[in-house]
Formats: sequence, structure tokens, C-alpha cells
Amino acid sequence: MPTLYGVYRSRATRNFWAAGELGMVLDHVPVMQAYRAGATGPDQTGITTTSPEFLAISPAGAIPVLVDGDLVLSESLAITLYLARKAGGPLAPADMAEDALMQQWAFYGATAIEPSSVTMMYAFTEGRGDSAEVVDLAQKLQRPLAVLQAHLAAHGHLVGGRFTVADINMAEVLRYAQSHPTLLAGFPAVDSWLRACQARPAFVAMWAKRLAEPA
Repeated sequence: MPTLYGVYRSRATRNFWAAGELGMVLDHVPVMQAYRAGATGPDQTGITTTSPEFLAISPAGAIPVLVDGDLVLSESLAITLYLARKAGGPLAPADMAEDALMQQWAFYGATAIEPSSVTMMYAFTEGRGDSAEVVDLAQKLQRPLAVLQAHLAAHGHLVGGRFTVADINMAEVLRYAQSHPTLLAGFPAVDSWLRACQARPAFVAMWAKRLAEPA
């Protein structure tokens, strides 16, 4: 059984969601970010990202981390792709072309969207939603959102015309941008696709567990 180290209030949400969609059981070892543990106290395991036992597994000291036999993966987008390939089925790539496309969209989300969307989320969380910084971030997101708008309007999903792990990865990247009250309204195909992804039972179940964790 693969073991996932991390907590729900982290990028591990992608992995828990994917596992739920795949019907895959993960051995979950809670590991809290060290900066959060100072405010809320470590989780029930007492392990944080700076604990020696965790650093022995992942010297980068970041969550999530997946261990499956001798394999150790420490990038959340790669973990979801791996879980889908391991489980097979409609969420996984059907061939090499789909596999390449799923990787392409994961890289695109990580490089073109997530940096600005995460920074935007923190700005709103910290009460800086009306700042010039947010205006600039929203402008930076216009081009990648337009790319997604055109693709989703034409195809409905990212790869293969069906819901796959590629949608999970991109939906989780875009979730941060939902902190902006009007940004996604300008991209209706993106907005409706994202809401449909987040209405799936596996996402709803994952999100309930995230909300149950200390903030």
C-alpha cells in the first residue's frame, strides 16, 4: 500500500482527491508544515517537515511525499500522475500521447498559473485583496486562463474528452485563483469546468477532511 506523508491543508489535497477518485487506499502519515506547527501544535504524530524522521525520507523537507516500495516521490503533481498510472482506468492515460498531454498540462499549471494564483490567495487571506499586487497578478493570469478557456470550451476536459487526473491537477492549481471574486467570471468555460470538478463526490469528501483539520 502506498504511504502518503502530509496533511490535508497542503498540496496533498491533490493526492487525496486522486486516491478517492481511483478508489485507492493510502496509508496516511500526518506530517505538518513546521511553520504551522508553531501556531497550532504538531498533529497527532508529532512529526513536522523538519523532524529528522521525515527529513530522512525527503531531504527537501516539504509535503506531500509518497512512498511506494523503493519509490519516493516528493512533487504533488507527479504523485497524482503516478497514482493514476498505477491504478489504471479512465482517469489514467490511455496511451503515450495522453500521458504526454497530462504531463504537459501539469507543467503548464505549475509554471504559468500556480505561482500567481497562490500569491493571489495569500494576498486575499492577508487582507490585501484590493492592492496593486492583486491587479498585477490577475493580469498575469489572463493569458493562461484564455488558453484554458479556449481548450475547455472546445473539449470539455483537458485530455481525452473525459475527466482524468489532468483535470484534478489543474483544478487544484486553479483553486487558489478562486480567492479572487470576479477573475474566473471572465472565463465561463473554465469557471463551469472547475465548479463541476469540485462537485465530484471525491473532491467533496476530501474537502470535508481538509476543513476538519486545524487552520
